[in-house]
Amino acid sequence: MSIRQKPFSLKNMGKRDVRTQFCALPYRIKNGKVQILLITSRGTGRWILPKGWPMHASTPAQAAATEAYEEAGVKGTPIDHVLGFYSYVKRHEGHRLPVVAAVFAVEVEKLAKNWPEKDQRKRKWVSQKKAAQILSDRELRAIVRHFDPSKL
Repeated sequence: MSIRQKPFSLKNMGKRDVRTQFCALPYRIKNGKVQILLITSRGTGRWILPKGWPMHASTPAQAAATEAYEEAGVKGTPIDHVLGFYSYVKRHEGHRLPVVAAVFAVEVEKLAKNWPEKDQRKRKWVSQKKAAQILSDRELRAIVRHFDPSKL
């Protein structure tokens, strides 16, 4: 799999100004096909994958799985293997922060009926191809498009 990294500027920023997040790629196999669970963002309502900041005493894959539960009600097994990285600029408290997100697969075993952000987001299952079309980050679309759970 060859993914080209989209450049972003770190001009006039210190090394502590780049943030790291962990992203969950929640998936299931239904009728022999990979399906991806997407959620809406709280701000714009666009379709995204769950992601969040590092968590004390959690591995990156565990942190991604925790975000998948909090944001989408996902109960499943995180795979401790980085599928890829993507970068974006997060708007936070009037600042633009460059973020590099590591993506981890989370095999969905069950969806909770109630979860912490249920009233703030929608969720939906889509085909892998559809997910790769809907997501707005080019690098993330490529990671989703090339995702193959049989190689985990």
